Amino acid sequence: MRKLKLIVLFCFFSSKIFSQHPFTPSDVYKIKSISDPQVSPDGKWVAYVLTTPDSAKDKSNSDIWMVSWDGTESVKLTASPDAEYHPRWSPDGKYLTFLSSRYDTKSSQIWRMDRRGGEAEKLTELKYNISDFVWSPDSKKILLTIRDQESSDEAEKKKSAKPIVIDRYHFKSDGDGYLERKRNHLYLFDAESKKLDTLTRGDFDEENPAWSPDSKRIVLVSNRSSDPDRNNNNDLWMIEVNKGATLKQLTQWKGSDSNPSFSPDGKWIAYLKSQLEEFSVYDQSQLAVISADGGAPKILNVTLDRDVSSPRWSNDGQSVLTVVDDDRRSHVTSFDLAGNKKQITTGDRIFFSLQRGTGNNWVTLSSDPATPNEIYIIENGITRRLTHIHDDFLKLKTLATVEAFNSKSKDGTNVGSLLFRPFGKSKNEKLPLILWIHGGPTSQDDFSFDFIPQLFAAQGYAVASVNYRGSSGRGLAYSKAISGDWGNKEVIDLIGAVDHLINTGVADPDRLAIGGWSYGGILTDYVTATDSRFKAAASGAGSALQLSMYGSDQYTLQYENELGVPWRNMDKWMKVSYPFLNVEKIKTPTLYMVGEKDFNVPAAGGEQMYQALKSLGVPTEFVIYPGQHHGLGVPSYQKDRYARYIDWYAKYLGMPKLKEKLPEKK
Repeated sequence: MRKLKLIVLFCFFSSKIFSQHPFTPSDVYKIKSISDPQVSPDGKWVAYVLTTPDSAKDKSNSDIWMVSWDGTESVKLTASPDAEYHPRWSPDGKYLTFLSSRYDTKSSQIWRMDRRGGEAEKLTELKYNISDFVWSPDSKKILLTIRDQESSDEAEKKKSAKPIVIDRYHFKSDGDGYLERKRNHLYLFDAESKKLDTLTRGDFDEENPAWSPDSKRIVLVSNRSSDPDRNNNNDLWMIEVNKGATLKQLTQWKGSDSNPSFSPDGKWIAYLKSQLEEFSVYDQSQLAVISADGGAPKILNVTLDRDVSSPRWSNDGQSVLTVVDDDRRSHVTSFDLAGNKKQITTGDRIFFSLQRGTGNNWVTLSSDPATPNEIYIIENGITRRLTHIHDDFLKLKTLATVEAFNSKSKDGTNVGSLLFRPFGKSKNEKLPLILWIHGGPTSQDDFSFDFIPQLFAAQGYAVASVNYRGSSGRGLAYSKAISGDWGNKEVIDLIGAVDHLINTGVADPDRLAIGGWSYGGILTDYVTATDSRFKAAASGAGSALQLSMYGSDQYTLQYENELGVPWRNMDKWMKVSYPFLNVEKIKTPTLYMVGEKDFNVPAAGGEQMYQALKSLGVPTEFVIYPGQHHGLGVPSYQKDRYARYIDWYAKYLGMPKLKEKLPEKK
């Protein structure tokens, strides 16, 4: 009888394993994206956005859903072929509103859905796109953010576009293209009369607006220096909700202030304050509180050298909750007004997008290495998962195991990383290794679901994700260590992590590959110009002749702050351009990729390296994705990119190629 039970048990687990399959590039059509959770005023429902890829239309569509607080009911609220997003409850609980250009609406407008049921109606009838809106607490007015633009009617009348005239220091941005003097301004919309009033004007942008609890004042963020493009001097400003009211400056810091939030009694404002006065991409926000009448701010996390985000007041106004990034994890943490800290969530995972509910309840998004983003509830300090969007898909998939490891670089720096080990592989087996490098550089590889390493692991590779110096999550000094010295300490850390995995028996030293996107692509070029051990590389949206990027991409302010202008600091520019200037040292077959319309890291960065390797006879290919910016938004292009990665690595590391057919070369 015991033997029979063991046989039955073995058959059960065997059938479960054999019914599961590894990830493939086609899975991009099956992974959904959940975002922007919003709690209803009565605390009974959570509205959210669910974005689903459509393989037939080759695009993704976003709809508004809501789920009951106990998780027992889930309702799809919109179903048009157009995107609906930015759901917001009216504070009186009567309506759920959202943005959409659905049903041939020519611009993004607010739509209003009655909580009692029925189809949504268009609330605003403007000829301009609304980019953001916030309800007043008394539900009478809606604050709109609108960028200066042509009306949809004016655009239709044109036979040809006007010339783009530029006179700004910061003149281009990925996704927005060339920047004219078009600014984001605030407008007041009366929900009953539908009357629209202009609140702000001028050659300045306004953002992050928040209402006071009594609906009489609005705090906002604006850089009103003489030339906002040349610095990071965002301040908090207050304005009364009266016609002709003027702005009052609340903060005087020369750095950046952002993300203001009123306390429940309206007396205080919590916000994020930069640590550095001068512009720096490596800066790290602090959690600050200031009187709503102005004055000196108080820093609540003065003893915590970590990134914070999403400041939200507790309902009793006695503490401010935020998300703290800390060494591969991100957790909800509370600070009382004396600066005492209490971490609320725990575990090897991340939390983000924190929103206040009723009482002592919160809603947030969370992910772990085995689960893409889902909505979680925090009730009286206890975390509970609310949605299960990905369960049916994931139960059919085998997942790589993910473990933390630390390595020491040759200069003694301790570096924290993650290792993805293929499903079913023994820890005693040496594996081909892909060093997959994150972008930024000011981000971190963390305990969240990461599709690309999972995809590589499904092909039999171990994958290392390394938080090199420059990454966030380890404090300001760790992030700022690479300032003006790109491709030096990061490369030392990356090579040190690879050496560690070789020495511990994880990686096969004869089967090493490398790749990344954005700064990950840039570091790929830096590493292959330094270390010839890698058999294959994939550099996506990268650059190597950094001198050529000045005035070509969107980072002029950063360049001039870190390196100085090229004509006065040519030695620094040549130093950080060493991958191109030492291209003859690169022997690694390299695949280059880029979005055709990328203004973040323009195509020239990949074109130059592709041409150089081609001239030298090093195996290389260059793939351009038509109409795409820095991030690829078309699902078929995402699938194509992943498939090309796999086949490129397989070709040079002796691994199996994909069975899925790629488009023919031109």
